Amino acid sequence: MARRRKRDEHDNHERWLISYADFVTLLFAFFVVMYSISSVNEGKYKTFSNSLNIAFDQSANASLIANQSVQGRNKIMVDKHAAELVEQQRRVQEQMKAVDESLRQVMGPLIAQGMVGVHQTRRGVVVDISASTLFREGEEKLQPGAQETLQQVAIVLSRESQSVEVEGHTDDVPIKTAQFPSNWELSAGRASSVVRMLVSYGVPEKRLAAVGMAANQPVMTNDTPEHRAKNRRVSITILSPEFDRAVLNDDVSALPVSGPVEAPVSEPVKPEPLKVPVPVKVPVLK
Repeated sequence: MARRRKRDEHDNHERWLISYADFVTLLFAFFVVMYSISSVNEGKYKTFSNSLNIAFDQSANASLIANQSVQGRNKIMVDKHAAELVEQQRRVQEQMKAVDESLRQVMGPLIAQGMVGVHQTRRGVVVDISASTLFREGEEKLQPGAQETLQQVAIVLSRESQSVEVEGHTDDVPIKTAQFPSNWELSAGRASSVVRMLVSYGVPEKRLAAVGMAANQPVMTNDTPEHRAKNRRVSITILSPEFDRAVLNDDVSALPVSGPVEAPVSEPVKPEPLKVPVPVKVPVLK
């Protein structure tokens, strides 16, 4: 049997047209999309953009207004507190000034003689009374003539409510007796005598404190008899409210430490003052 002749096969040279047609179609679609994007409605775009800006601006303004409101309230509170402090300080200054003027008025003759001095410090109003006006040399017992002087001071103190510190001061001349082994005991004893007299004239004893300073706080150098006489004194301090002992006991850390540090009599070698307790009741000296 004769073998069948193979059919002649011809290559298709036009298949590239299919790929080309697909490419042209995709390219056309691409340009159509590009054209549609490039022809955005400007009016709608601006409206959308403005809406976003307004929304963000309102949010920012609301936050700014809230912050300003908080800052305003804080400022009002701070200003109010500052005004209250200023007003409180003004009242305290007026109160201490009135005490100063009252003491100067009742102590006028002794001030003119140089036996008494009245002045104001940060701690309050201080009345310095010469030791020779109140005591004999080397003694703690008040002289009869001292009662009238202290009575005038007590009249002013009884009208006030501030705490009062009575400090005894000596010169640097040492003393050593059976009653007073050192100037600590002498200064503390003199301060206690003045406190007892003030209590007998009606000053509440809970407002009083007696402090012995010895020769540690001179007002002048101890180089002449006149200067040593100036240093021998009793200082009566009407304390400003910010240095009041009751306030200090409530909150010691809230106020600055001022004045001498108290120490017991058993430590005379230390340069701190000596505080002596005030008796509950003492008869009036005559």
